Amino acid sequence: MSQQYNDIRKELDQLFAVDAGASLLFGALALLSPHGILTKLSGGEYNHAVHEALRLYGCLRVACGWIIWNLRHVDDGRFRKKVCEALCVCYVLQALSVVRAQFTDRHTWFNWISIFILLTLAAAYGSFRFRKGGNLIKIYELPSASTLQ
Repeated sequence: MSQQYNDIRKELDQLFAVDAGASLLFGALALLSPHGILTKLSGGEYNHAVHEALRLYGCLRVACGWIIWNLRHVDDGRFRKKVCEALCVCYVLQALSVVRAQFTDRHTWFNWISIFILLTLAAAYGSFRFRKGGNLIKIYELPSASTLQ
């Protein structure tokens, strides 16, 4: 049974690594996005406020990526559990925001891709939190002297 918890912990660490890598990459791309690409994504007209918001979101993604990357080495099970909950809710809310934009503003293929990615990440974090023994702290932390007693 202990090996099963260890395997699930490794899977969660892999999810953290993938999410962190994607967040760092997307954040860097958002920070460095040139006016021309943003103009194309905006439908042909450059908007400085949108560009600034994208850069700020990029900063947030870089920071989240850094935090999630380093979270893999944290052994506090309660903290890791709450991070899974928070990231699940965060990605669901982002997906809902993009769904609203898709159906109330411009309909783009980029929105559908974003919705798919965000819901996939939400489902992955939700799976660790609400399935796979997510109610057990054991799957979030490595065995230590305090958990072996």
